[in-house]
Amino acid sequence: MSIIPRHVAIIADGNRRWAKEKNKSPIEGHTAGAYAIKRIIRELQKQGVHTITIWIFSTENWKRASQQVAGLMRLFEKFADDYFNDALAKKTRIIHLGRKDRLPSSLRDKIKKFEVKTRKFKTKILNIGLDYGGHDELIRAIKKMKKSPSTIDNLSIDDVNNFLDTAGQPYPEPDLIIRTGGEMRSSGFMIWQGAYSEYFFLDKYLPDVIEEDVTKVLAEYRERQRRFGK
Repeated sequence: MSIIPRHVAIIADGNRRWAKEKNKSPIEGHTAGAYAIKRIIRELQKQGVHTITIWIFSTENWKRASQQVAGLMRLFEKFADDYFNDALAKKTRIIHLGRKDRLPSSLRDKIKKFEVKTRKFKTKILNIGLDYGGHDELIRAIKKMKKSPSTIDNLSIDDVNNFLDTAGQPYPEPDLIIRTGGEMRSSGFMIWQGAYSEYFFLDKYLPDVIEEDVTKVLAEYRERQRRFGK
C-alpha cells in the first residue's frame, strides 16, 4: 500500500451542529467550515496527496429551507475565488462533481471558468462535490450509457468508469474517505468509486478540524492493510 494515499475524499459535515452549540447562525457554521476546508486542502497537498475530493453540498441538501440554501450558494461563490487563486498558485486542476444545471447561473459560470483555466494542470486535482449524490451520479451515468455505442451485454467496469463524474482522472477511486462531524455513514458518497476505500470517521465538527487531525488520520491510514477483497 502506498504510504501516502493518492486520493483523499472528505465528507464535510457538522457545520450546523457546531453553530448550534456555540449559539451561532447556521451560515456562521458553514463559513467556519469553509475556512476548515482550506486548512484541510493545504495540509493534504503539503503531505503529497495528488487528488482531493471535498463534498460540500449533496443532492438532498436542496430539501433544506430555501433561505439556508440561498445563503450557502452565496457562501460558495464568495469562497470560490479564494480556492481558485490557491489552485492557480499550486497548479491544481479543479473539477466539479455533480449537477450544474440547478446551481445559480453566476456560480455555475464561475465553476465552468475555473475548470477551463485549470484543465492543463496534472500534478494536483481538487474535486468539488456540489449538488452531488452517489445515486444521482449513477443515474446520470446510465443515461449517458444509453446514448453511447456500447451495449449493456459488453459493459465492463472500465466502461462504467468512463461515464462517471471522475472519468479520465488518474486516481478516480479514493484510497481514503474521511467524514467529519462524528456521524458513521457514507450517505451514498461515491458509491462506485469508494467500493474499497478506507474510511475514517473523525469525531470533530468540520470547523474544529485542524492540520494535526489530518496528520493523525494519514498516520492511521499507513497502519491499515488494504486487501481489496483478496
